[in-house]
Amino acid sequence: MISFRFSTIAVALVCFVSAGMAADIEERNIKIGTTLAGDHPQVAALTKFGELLGQKSGGKLKVKIYPGGTLGNDVSMTAAVQGGVQEMAIPEASTLVGNPALKEFGLLNLPLLFKNSAEADKVLDGPFGKKLLDRLPQTGLIGLGIWENGFRHVTNSRHPINKVEDFAGLKIRVLQNPLMIDLFSTLGANAVPMPFPEVYPGLESKAVDGQENPFATIESSKFYEVNKHAVISGHVYSAWALIMGKKFWDKLSPVEQKLVRDAAAEATTYERTIMREFDRKALESVKAKGMQVTVLSDAERARMGEKLKPVTDKFTNQFGAAAAAELTAELARIRAGK
Repeated sequence: MISFRFSTIAVALVCFVSAGMAADIEERNIKIGTTLAGDHPQVAALTKFGELLGQKSGGKLKVKIYPGGTLGNDVSMTAAVQGGVQEMAIPEASTLVGNPALKEFGLLNLPLLFKNSAEADKVLDGPFGKKLLDRLPQTGLIGLGIWENGFRHVTNSRHPINKVEDFAGLKIRVLQNPLMIDLFSTLGANAVPMPFPEVYPGLESKAVDGQENPFATIESSKFYEVNKHAVISGHVYSAWALIMGKKFWDKLSPVEQKLVRDAAAEATTYERTIMREFDRKALESVKAKGMQVTVLSDAERARMGEKLKPVTDKFTNQFGAAAAAELTAELARIRAGK
């Protein structure tokens, strides 16, 4: 009898709490924009985020994804999210450095910074990654996670790249940030900043000879159709920032905010898992479709690092020497197994 009464009370309490939570969840529509194609794994992870948020909110928080740059490029969508016109976006993290308060995001793009993805995860999920996300609210943004784009590699339509000197003279589309422009200029290439939706037409028309991205993007964007050559250079690690506008965030109840953060955390783990698998398969896919892939040897990567040292030094100081020291120390602890 006592057990029955206890169970009845427990069930009633759960129902009461659930009902209380439901009262704190309103019907809301959330637009997420991305520059990537609908079949890219990033979009699959955004879809997962939407499904998780829908489940957790009893279907009240609805997510709609706008792929392929239909809402604009990374820079314009970030501004739209800040202004409250758009609820969410997932820009390349390096595009955030245009805001002085977010310049430390640029440290993630320092040449040859990470040795592997596991190392990157520990930094992004650790104190340094948290510090980066904590800087976003002062700019009108809420950081919900840092997602992996991956190690970037170069493709081109002119010739194979086997050594550092082979970059010379190539017109390479780069991200719209000074570090990438200086990186490729220092390697002797002609760096051409260009919004992502314009890359395929630029390659097709020969306005540029090549571009640089992880193989997941190279494959899903069909760059193998317009670029015959690729080199596994891994010159930069690339990440996305999953962001929500603070104006929209502040309208959410504490319960809704927790649901959004919980769904984002689960989706972050999911994204990294499928991204790495897709990237691996994408490399094999582009080879099967005729792309000729070379690999920069360890010796050539060391030569690249030496050639790019002035770029690394310049942007270490520009993005914040103190923060760079924190990042270096954190990497040293990780590599020491601490």
